[in-house]
Amino acid sequence: MKNRILEELRANSGQPVSGEEISRRLGVSRTAVWKHISKLRSEGYSIESHTNSGYKLVGSPDILSSSELEPYLHTEFMGRNIIYLDSIDSTNTYAKKKAEGLFREGTVVIADEQTGGRGRLGRHWVSTKGKGIWMTLMLKPDILPSDAPKLSIVAALAVTNAIRSCCRLDAEIKWPNDIVAGGKKLCGILTEMSAEEDEIKYVIIGIGINANMDNDDFGQEVSSIATSVRIESGMPVSRKALAASVLFEFEQIYRVFTRDGSIKAFLEDYKSKSAVLGKEVRLISKKEEIKGLAVDISKEGHLVVRLADGSYREIMSGEVSIRGMHGYI
Repeated sequence: MKNRILEELRANSGQPVSGEEISRRLGVSRTAVWKHISKLRSEGYSIESHTNSGYKLVGSPDILSSSELEPYLHTEFMGRNIIYLDSIDSTNTYAKKKAEGLFREGTVVIADEQTGGRGRLGRHWVSTKGKGIWMTLMLKPDILPSDAPKLSIVAALAVTNAIRSCCRLDAEIKWPNDIVAGGKKLCGILTEMSAEEDEIKYVIIGIGINANMDNDDFGQEVSSIATSVRIESGMPVSRKALAASVLFEFEQIYRVFTRDGSIKAFLEDYKSKSAVLGKEVRLISKKEEIKGLAVDISKEGHLVVRLADGSYREIMSGEVSIRGMHGYI
């Protein structure tokens, strides 16, 4: 009912609407309308009360709930079912539990805060309340399980395109799926899958974008390698607009990818936004550290590196961590 009242206020385009009119349209008492208006105000909505004309919506909080995101969405299925959480340990952990049952393709779990956000290799991901986009996409693509890791490529390209178009920031991709700007990490992507033989049960893609975070939000250790859209652009970003843009870009590329599980159609675009191709990099694994020149990305999404002895090594995602010769990238 609260969301229906919010829709009534929005439908009046900033003009007052009486409590009596709302109660009549929705079939509830004026007291119930007043209680829901009070709840909306407590959630950050600015609603004026006018004695003779009623209630007027004059401002909305920058939260990523379904009702707030819906006006920004231009997708057919991505984000058309949103699970919004004020705070959660990890959107990926929550989504995996949900995915064990029936779920709608394109469902998105979004939290205003993560208390136990996870990155690659089990690393902690700083997820400050109200300052980033912490969301997980829930998918069941009709592709072979062996092709599922390529979805990290899909997600990385989608996020980069969205940041570039929405924030006018020349973000790049640090293979395979970190998004960087100014030589620091802007966004991390964590893809997890459950499959049986040749059938995928689900794929979930966690996306953490540092939108409006300040250097103090990262802490001294992390701030040397992490940044945000706000820091790099000098301007705050609408989380609603950016999240909706990511979902739109992802849906476009995902449709192409799921035709045959190939990244061929958009591989050159991905390469053009690479932060590592043509650069000397360090390949760091548990056993060794190797230096080489990143020369290509294969049709399977693997990084091709030319080593000092002239030989080539094809690196699969997850095998190693990539670092620049003098820093994060």
